[in-house]
Amino acid sequence: MSTTLTGTPTARTARPRLLRGLTWLVLRQHRATVGCVLALVVLGSLWIVYQRAQLNDLLDAAGWPGESVPQPVVGGQYRNLTSLLGLPPGILAVFFGAPLIAADQEQGTAQLVTTQSVTRRRWLVAKLGWCLLVTLVACSALSAVFTWWWRPHRSVLPDLWMDASAFDTTGPVLPALALFLTAAGITIGVLLRRVLASMVVTFFFCVAAQAAWGMFRVHLATPRTVTYPLDAPLPARLDDAYEVDRWVASADGRLFGWGSCAEQTEKATNACIEEKGIVDNVFQYLEHGQMAAMQWTGAGILLAGAAALTAFTLWWASRRPL
Repeated sequence: MSTTLTGTPTARTARPRLLRGLTWLVLRQHRATVGCVLALVVLGSLWIVYQRAQLNDLLDAAGWPGESVPQPVVGGQYRNLTSLLGLPPGILAVFFGAPLIAADQEQGTAQLVTTQSVTRRRWLVAKLGWCLLVTLVACSALSAVFTWWWRPHRSVLPDLWMDASAFDTTGPVLPALALFLTAAGITIGVLLRRVLASMVVTFFFCVAAQAAWGMFRVHLATPRTVTYPLDAPLPARLDDAYEVDRWVASADGRLFGWGSCAEQTEKATNACIEEKGIVDNVFQYLEHGQMAAMQWTGAGILLAGAAALTAFTLWWASRRPL
């Protein structure tokens, strides 16, 4: 005896997706890179939290801040951490930004996309938007966690606030620098159209740009000047200051170079001082209170550069054959 199934098959219900369309496609294409970036952010943040807990235990045992602590408080692990925190902007630019469009151009994927229903500009905006968003989130998270460690303990940490290991890794500078370098990598990739060449050129661009940024950093604020007697010790308020320049001055305000009277003997030095009428030290400096304004000013400049590079990339790629 046979049985006939006359019922209508039930259609399988599609599972709803959080992301759809072009957004889903772009993230799926770069899921390995995005996953690696997010994993490194999580591991880096956990490392910072662990190092901060160790430092707090050490300071509590020493009775800080009521009691002074022997220097250095932190060792090689802190140096390794600050060195690694300076790498994400360049790494993201070379391995995420440079191949973003160049890989599609080299493999022919870009030409395929332009034949679909999605417009070229919309595809470019999705690619650039998600790349820059991931860069912003990753570096903002690392900067926020490290700032949470550094600010309350900066007096016992070995870095001066103007050092790259502190200035460029706290506050808004790290994400702004990463966005600028990543946008530059994307632009280089679009212009060169080859992945390996784009990554190499982006690497050297990052080295040059970060070196230039290090020299430009001191110009983000107007230095202040203090004058004090020649034989007096350095004023206490200058203990945390970053020295821009230093001179010696006569009573009538004439400035001489710091080593103007650096003679071989004390007698010759005193004779030189008396001859030139030198009576004061003049110290030009930046103080820690200017740090936040300097960081936001620098971040604004970097973000403007990133916006200009992104706009140029969209303009160029929208009007040139992919």
